[in-house]
Amino acid sequence: MTLRKSKPQAKARAAGPLAGVPPAWAAEIGELTYSQALTALELALAQLQSEDLEVERMAELYQRALAYGHRCEAVLKQVEQEVLQLEVNASDQATAAPFIETQP
Repeated sequence: MTLRKSKPQAKARAAGPLAGVPPAWAAEIGELTYSQALTALELALAQLQSEDLEVERMAELYQRALAYGHRCEAVLKQVEQEVLQLEVNASDQATAAPFIETQP
């Protein structure tokens, strides 16, 4: 009996959150708004909980649900960065402009 060393497996997320997702899915999911991705995620989770779900469809649906979740996270991170940038711009403008007191 010969024992073979197993090769270390690459991390699935190493190539990004949609690694392993078929390109057609990635393009489709990448275009979704937060609201659309969240709704699709909720529908996928409801289907996964269904007793009528065929076992063969389970893995595909699970993978789609993960992709929808990653899209939601990506949109939230993007919006967070935009808000932070707005805050930086607003604070720069506030300090750059001198305060002028008006008399009633």
